[in-house]
Amino acid sequence: MNLAVWIERNGHRWPDRPAIAVGDDVHADWATCAATVAAVAGGLRSRHGLEPGDRVAIVMRNRPEYIEALFAIWSAGLVAVPVNARLHRDEIAHIAQHSGARLMIVDEEHVTDTAPLVDDIDSLDALVVAPGAEWDVLVHSDPITLVDRAPTDAAWLFYTSGTTGRPKGATLSHRNLLMMSLSYFADIDPIDPDDAVLLAAPISHGAGLYGLPHVARGAVSVIPASGGVDGEEIASLLSRWSGVSFFAAPTMVKRLTNDPAILGSDLTGLKTIIYGGAPMYLADLTDALDVFGPKLAQIYGQGETPMTITALSKTDHADRDHPRWNERVQSVGATRTDVEVRVVDDDGNALPAGE
Repeated sequence: MNLAVWIERNGHRWPDRPAIAVGDDVHADWATCAATVAAVAGGLRSRHGLEPGDRVAIVMRNRPEYIEALFAIWSAGLVAVPVNARLHRDEIAHIAQHSGARLMIVDEEHVTDTAPLVDDIDSLDALVVAPGAEWDVLVHSDPITLVDRAPTDAAWLFYTSGTTGRPKGATLSHRNLLMMSLSYFADIDPIDPDDAVLLAAPISHGAGLYGLPHVARGAVSVIPASGGVDGEEIASLLSRWSGVSFFAAPTMVKRLTNDPAILGSDLTGLKTIIYGGAPMYLADLTDALDVFGPKLAQIYGQGETPMTITALSKTDHADRDHPRWNERVQSVGATRTDVEVRVVDDDGNALPAGE
């Protein structure tokens, strides 16, 4: 079991369909994406001497090379350590050291903070800047075939925000991420190859995790050219791409709800906004539903689970005539298909309803 098989399959099945885009422009079709991933995987193994199970950290803003690097790491049998690009350099250093990363792939913006770590961290052997000369060497390396992984082998070391201390790494296996993707199809949305996932939030966290089921089904991954959440840009992208879904924190949803560019645009290209990571105030949610229509879904359970504890479906949000609608949409929803949930006391005893 190796999640990178999705890239390989898409390259065969939909070679000419867009795989990665920046704004309106296609960066790579699936054939090109598959070739790049296989070549970079080969370069990681041959040029940097990495072996299955070795950890590779990624410190980048959202960009096409992020997606290529992530799947190349998996294709080579390695473990990805996506790092929040907004973290302080001391926190980045902690994650690199704690994870035992042997290689770090960074963008130009993070070279100053990360280059000294090669000398400071014993496990870290090298830094690759993408795009850049060394990245180009990897892209033109001899490709390798997909490395088999066991279902329980680590795929993604997910580091929490560290709100109660240092960031903590949760080990997500290939099977964890596969089940998360299947759970998305069961509880959030089916996905069609004509659809798109808009990666406006960091790939290192929720947006990246929910990008995976879209890759699995051949949907295009669209990175905003601005690198962030801009109402005018998103409105434009909704007219360029169809079946657009994206993950957003409640503050992002509120910002877009009140953005004049959104209020005056055609939103038919929007499929789903998945929100989570913090509470959504009822007034803000009501306003969002008035603007976007019944296209919001809430998830509870971030990277550690990953993204699979409970959910409020689009149908739950749309059912405003339900006598307990206010209470429902202020809850964390119902248990997801692939998990079991218990509410317990301090001793682990199950509590009755209402507690």
